Amino acid sequence: MLTRFSVAPLHTMTRSLAAVAMGRQAPDLVITGARVLSTYTERVHRDREVWIKGGRIAVVKPAGTFKKAKLTGASTRVYDARGGIVAPGLVDPHVHIESSMMTACAFAEAALLNGTTTVFCDSHEIGNVCDVAGIEWMLEDARRAPLSIYLTVPSTVPATNSKLETAGGDLTAAKIGRIFDRWPEAAALGEKMDYIPVAMGDARSHAILAAALKRGRPVCGHIYGREFVAAGAASGITDTHEAIDREIANDFLENGVWIFLRGGNPQTPWHSLPQAIKAVTELGANPKRVCVCTDDRDADDLFLFGMDWVVRQAVSAGLSTTTAWSLGSLHPATRYAKDGEFGGVAPARRADLVLLNDAMEVQSTWYGGELVVERRRITPVLERALSRRYRYPKAAYATVKLPRSATLTPPLPKRSVTANVIRLVPPGILTAHERLPIAPAASWAEVFARQDLCFLTVIERHGRNGGVGYGLLRDFGLKDGAVASSVGHDAHNIVLAGTNEADLQLALATIKTLRGGVCVVRGGKVLASVALPIAGLLSDRRATVVAKETTALKRAWTKLGCKIPYMGFNLLPLSVIPELRLTDKGLVDVLRMRIVPLFEKGS
Repeated sequence: MLTRFSVAPLHTMTRSLAAVAMGRQAPDLVITGARVLSTYTERVHRDREVWIKGGRIAVVKPAGTFKKAKLTGASTRVYDARGGIVAPGLVDPHVHIESSMMTACAFAEAALLNGTTTVFCDSHEIGNVCDVAGIEWMLEDARRAPLSIYLTVPSTVPATNSKLETAGGDLTAAKIGRIFDRWPEAAALGEKMDYIPVAMGDARSHAILAAALKRGRPVCGHIYGREFVAAGAASGITDTHEAIDREIANDFLENGVWIFLRGGNPQTPWHSLPQAIKAVTELGANPKRVCVCTDDRDADDLFLFGMDWVVRQAVSAGLSTTTAWSLGSLHPATRYAKDGEFGGVAPARRADLVLLNDAMEVQSTWYGGELVVERRRITPVLERALSRRYRYPKAAYATVKLPRSATLTPPLPKRSVTANVIRLVPPGILTAHERLPIAPAASWAEVFARQDLCFLTVIERHGRNGGVGYGLLRDFGLKDGAVASSVGHDAHNIVLAGTNEADLQLALATIKTLRGGVCVVRGGKVLASVALPIAGLLSDRRATVVAKETTALKRAWTKLGCKIPYMGFNLLPLSVIPELRLTDKGLVDVLRMRIVPLFEKGS
């Protein structure tokens, strides 16, 4: 079975690799007739062949060398690349596997089809639900996956203090330190989302930073606002995936912070690459500390908008092909000090390779010298590995613990009030805090008919207190029915939006029956759903099945009129992104980090 450890450590292979490089010993595999993309010199060399031994590259030679060598007794497999481009496998420096709604083993299928052979994932989602146990389940899952998966240890669980939301996990500095000490895959500290407390010198935040820094681990960032860049860098943060425009991207680079250009489905909030890359293409910044990443992908978009697509977007934005591919391979490997292991086609590196056509589209993928994708189809060796996926324990299937009953809509005001309303700001990551006068009405339907409003509700699901937070959402586009999700970032309580109590109750009941998931309902009927029984975050099915279910869900979501995708909807409880959010404790004024009432006295 393929595992991330199927390639022996380099120190055990140096004599063998040297013997192959000198022609004294036959390689296991030769990929010949190729153009080789060098990420080290950013050139493409014609008529080359790559010799591989024990899952590692031994040497790159002129095409035809092996045939002429006539090594005695050689049982070498020879693969004819037919003039295609051999490049290093892609390295995603920032991804959330849970966003794909798949396990790590299932995630590997789509990743390898798109030429990604290594990922650095932040599993703060399952950490928020199940604490250290959930992270360790994910790590065990990752060890079984036919993909090199490293962890950036979740740094902000919960995202805010218990006065503002209820989470299932609480990762202290001590717990984080123990994860670093126990798991060699723990390569860095994950995105420090509480960037305002960091800037203000919060003791807990800086203790967590210290747990990584004193162990020599790099620290990943998550910063909105140019005024916070220097304070974050001064606190030891050395990368960010939140460079959303040219100016802040330039600020990060000038402050010594790596930037990960986030490319995603252009219909979602996860496509900041075209603006942020202008720090390089317009302001002249050197791209040596620039990478590309995916960040969040649902199961459907993972197949359609993989790392290879992001690299091509960088080319479309003005970078050369070789530079763009380096941003997706050598640069991320260098950022995490793993460039001696992968990121280039050179001796001693893992034979994690892809075969590209002239449009830079992945045709075949080798993982540790094993052909796992050929002509855009998974091979039998990968099929066998995917059929033996890690099985999560029973506790992972019992995390949605809801109260027996709860009212999901706030009482209708009897007199004129001013409502603190969450207004969506396209493309949907940021929100505005709007104060909206509401006059007396006969029903909520009458209020909603006057403007684009609906209910927004968050209900605690960790079995702690059954708390319910009420809000009003503006410009969501929902005119009838309800939607619900157990993936409400970051505490992952249940987040619902709807126009009436009955459909909201059906949506909540559906989530409970599924043991977690996402659903769309209208008129007393469930129109679409995706079951996520593992921690209320993950399906236990194959990638292709989850992708099909996700496609149907998105179709129903759009049909209901929702103006932002469900992944953007899942961010509405994320109380570290300005301006106004909703948690199970109520409306959070993010800029002041305090709870505000839904209704205030009318002006």
